[in-house]
Amino acid sequence: MRGYNVMAGYNDNPEATAATIDKDGWLHTGDLGTMDSRGYVKITGRVKEMIIRGGENLFPVEIENAMLEHPSIAEVAVVGIPDEKWGEVVACFMRAGEGASKPEEGELRGFVRERLSPQKTPAHWIWVEEFPLTGSGKIQKFAMSEAFVEGKYEGQEA
Repeated sequence: MRGYNVMAGYNDNPEATAATIDKDGWLHTGDLGTMDSRGYVKITGRVKEMIIRGGENLFPVEIENAMLEHPSIAEVAVVGIPDEKWGEVVACFMRAGEGASKPEEGELRGFVRERLSPQKTPAHWIWVEEFPLTGSGKIQKFAMSEAFVEGKYEGQEA
């Protein structure tokens, strides 16, 4: 974005400013979005969250929205997990709704395949009781990915 309302830079941090604001004054937010014919912008995700599986860009929010249609899932977070063959694969972290039973992986796989293409189907399904959160209440996806790689999720298949 660019305009009079964009920050001038980071306080006493010229390196961070140079990495965020280019020489023409464009602020690179890291957001992904679309613009309609009237000029309205809709934010659809973050560049840092994009999963690159076998050279294809996958957007976690699309997979998350599909999974949230399942009646047993109250909350979901999709992240990329490093993979030797594909570069990254999809991992789906889910929290069950109160009193809901946790469906088996086969049911979840079939559910998502009715809604999305095969490459967007998670390779890993992890049930959690809670998500690591930032101070503002956002899910720390990077923390879940790191913990997965370190083998910290019970019953996970790496």
